[in-house]
Amino acid sequence: MTDTPKADAGPSDVAQQLSQAISDVFAVEETTTGVGAGRQGIRFGGQLLTDPARAYEQIAARFKQYGYTPAMRRAEERILITALPVLFSAKPTHDVAAIVLFAATVLSVLFAAAAAEAPDLQWILRHPLAGLPFAAGLLSILVAHEFGHYFMARRLGVAASLPYFIPMPISPFGTMGAVIRTRSPMRNRRHLLAVGAAGPVAGLVVAIPALLVGLALSQVKPIPLQEGIIIEGNSLLYAAFKLLMFGQLLPRNGYDVFLHPLAFAAWAGLLVTMLNLIPAGQLDGGHIAYALLGERARWLNRLAVFAALGLGLLWEGWLLWAALLLFLGQRSAEPLDDVTSLTPGQRAFAAAMLILFVLLFTPIPMTVIAP
Repeated sequence: MTDTPKADAGPSDVAQQLSQAISDVFAVEETTTGVGAGRQGIRFGGQLLTDPARAYEQIAARFKQYGYTPAMRRAEERILITALPVLFSAKPTHDVAAIVLFAATVLSVLFAAAAAEAPDLQWILRHPLAGLPFAAGLLSILVAHEFGHYFMARRLGVAASLPYFIPMPISPFGTMGAVIRTRSPMRNRRHLLAVGAAGPVAGLVVAIPALLVGLALSQVKPIPLQEGIIIEGNSLLYAAFKLLMFGQLLPRNGYDVFLHPLAFAAWAGLLVTMLNLIPAGQLDGGHIAYALLGERARWLNRLAVFAALGLGLLWEGWLLWAALLLFLGQRSAEPLDDVTSLTPGQRAFAAAMLILFVLLFTPIPMTVIAP
């Protein structure tokens, strides 16, 4: 047991109490008060006396009694533990806005899918469910993806909101995907990897069977030379599935597969998964890269911007992604405990997820045939 701090205890008194509370797991060599935002944090420099993961768990439990949360970093040959004067709640949020946005996204995706069949508003209003196969396929993949993140975050004690889906009826898919808000940082790189990878894995569990069924319902036909025909781009994984289903690489010799709406939804799901796996910033791939590489992953943030700019020569949509990565993708997610490393199995899994990004990478997602 540890004593709770007195109401009139000063920073030095609290620092001493915190130091004593963790003395069996951390040898304090230096104490600095007045650090961090608001100058209310306390930093301890020293050496761990036990395994980092176990040490952090014990330190966090003891700091909690004083109203502090520890952030643990490695600085050359020392370990720095910063006591932050904040406690993060693990209670889930119940946000009506998330439900309203999902309902709006369902309508938006139905509209976009129907508009692809016949871009006539009156026809769309008379056939509101014309886009149901595509909408059901795509939304199933996106819901699986987002709730993969959500349930993994909740399982690991991270306070996460329900997914906020973004309707966009004027886009080809009817949505810009979804985001989840977290009110507490990840505990360590292991949690960062688990939460970051859970979404893409869950989404692919739905997308791959949907793609196989959708391709079975699709037909290989000559590509008509008329204005407005859209040819979806190939990734290595998508091309392999077409080869498996049709026995040839497509498009080839003027022929291509004309996708059933379910197959197009699955292809879109693969594309969304690839974009999320870009190893930069707060994207799923950025979480995975940081979990694997730590601070060394930061150079990937800028590399992703330059790569997107270069790819903009092939497909204009990459220029928008370059802007997004420049303004929103330069800050990597840092866990509270940045000392505990991945296990060998987790490192192999993280590397496999980055290889998955390569397999899903689509340099030219869409090509529109000009007249």
